[in-house]
Amino acid sequence: MNWLIFLKYVLVMALVTYLVRVVPYICMKKEVKSKFFKSFLAYVPYTVLAAMTIPSILFATDNIWSAAIGLIVGIIVAFFERGLLVVAVSSCAAVLVVELLQRFVF
Repeated sequence: MNWLIFLKYVLVMALVTYLVRVVPYICMKKEVKSKFFKSFLAYVPYTVLAAMTIPSILFATDNIWSAAIGLIVGIIVAFFERGLLVVAVSSCAAVLVVELLQRFVF
C-alpha cells in the first residue's frame, strides 16, 4: 500500500474521531440538569466498552467454552474489586487451564 494512501486513511480516521468527540460539546450550549440524562450519559462509556469487548472475548479462542469460562472468572475476580492486571491474568489462566484440560483429558 502506498504510504500516501495510508496517511490519508489515518487523517480521515483522526478527523472522524475528533468530530465524534467535539460535536456534542458544540451542540450543547447549556449545562445538563436532568438527573435521568446525566445518569444515562454516565453509563454510556461502560456500555460501549462492554459492547465492544464481550464479543471479542467470546470469540478470542477456537472454543466458546474456554472463552466463556475465562469471562466468568474475570467477572468474579472483578466483583471482588481486584486490579485490572489480576483480572486479566486470572482470566487468561482460566482459559489456559480449560484449553489444556480439553486437549489432554477429553
